[in-house]
Amino acid sequence: MNVRVTFGLIVLSLLSAGSVLAQNLKKEFPKSFTITVTNPLDQQRDDVMVLVEGDDIKKHAAAFNPKAFVVLDGTKEIPSQYNTKDSENRGIVVVLDRLGPKASRNLTIRYNETGAAPRNYTKRTQAEVSHKVGGEFQNRKYIGGSFQNVDSLRVPDEHTDHSYFIRYEGPGWESDKVGYRFYLDWRNGTDVFGKKTKDMVLQQVGQDGFDSYHDEQPWGMDVLKVGKSLGVGTLAMFHEGQAKRMAETDSMISVITENGNVYSSIRTNYYGWNIAGMKLDVTSHLSIPAGSRLTHHQVEVKGGTPQNLSTGLIKDKRANFTTRTGKAQHWGYIATYGKQSLNGEGDNLGIAVLFRMKDLLEITEDELSHVVQLKPSGNKVEYYFLAAWELEPEGIKTKTDFIKYLNKTAQELENPVQVQFTSKPKM
Repeated sequence: MNVRVTFGLIVLSLLSAGSVLAQNLKKEFPKSFTITVTNPLDQQRDDVMVLVEGDDIKKHAAAFNPKAFVVLDGTKEIPSQYNTKDSENRGIVVVLDRLGPKASRNLTIRYNETGAAPRNYTKRTQAEVSHKVGGEFQNRKYIGGSFQNVDSLRVPDEHTDHSYFIRYEGPGWESDKVGYRFYLDWRNGTDVFGKKTKDMVLQQVGQDGFDSYHDEQPWGMDVLKVGKSLGVGTLAMFHEGQAKRMAETDSMISVITENGNVYSSIRTNYYGWNIAGMKLDVTSHLSIPAGSRLTHHQVEVKGGTPQNLSTGLIKDKRANFTTRTGKAQHWGYIATYGKQSLNGEGDNLGIAVLFRMKDLLEITEDELSHVVQLKPSGNKVEYYFLAAWELEPEGIKTKTDFIKYLNKTAQELENPVQVQFTSKPKM
């Protein structure tokens, strides 16, 4: 058979299959509305998180059912989820593979007003917390038992560092690029799991030995030394010349708010943070979308008016420190890059914190950390942090490329994608 004829038949077959699929989806999800997503930047964006806010959906499609919907890009169904527990990003989340310079993309949301129709998409994010059950605390060590994932955890009063109670010592979250954890104890520091695969890995970390992740595994390893420093993005307050982490609290409760295919998040409430003569209650919200290295940290404090909320990066003599500042509407950053990975091979690791310039009080340091002091607005502050290990798939391997990546990321934060409803519900 002629090659052109064969190719033409294949194309027709694919188009026919796509048409049948679209018709089936239209029957299953008879109502729809459309949105337009626009990139205001004159540069391509990759792995673009789009949030269609729940309140806006209610205004335009009052009968929308978050339990039975799909998102279509043309006739192609794309992975999506509806956040219900995440108060910071409630609504439909999708991650577009790319969005060209100054480009727009029309998306159709089809839904059924009744019932439930769960979809099966590849998992590209994860959040979890896992602790032992079936044993008991003895002298602040947990003896016996086995690990079990839970939706939330109030930290027992007996728990401290190296109690062997929480798997990898705290909650973890990951995308298909990188993983993170924070110590859910008096240390409250944030650490990095470098990944050599795009698969989800946290569910296996620490299962074959409590701290086996300190050695390189087929999936990757713990790549950052935290110690008493700020690690990467740890929340603190700069007081008496030091960045002081949330070391003394009355209690802590951590909740997995979303554990989705394209977006995951964790909310942790710290009660009675004793700092600078105040007793603060802190709500920490950590989130990560698919295809991204960035963790978004949104923080709210009650019970006092702190002069600053701070964060930063561990100091390492093997890594070069750099900063970016600018006007009030810009996003700045502090970053380090160099052979600071814990892997014995001396591979490169970049870490950074990005912040709104309008919030910046001062970039400073203490003995252990590079520190950025931020001014809370309405007792709230937000920032992003990230890590880039050169051994990750398609990893960043030079300082020059890392800085290019950071500058592009800052520009994207300054110019978020725009979401506009372009049609009302229709059959």
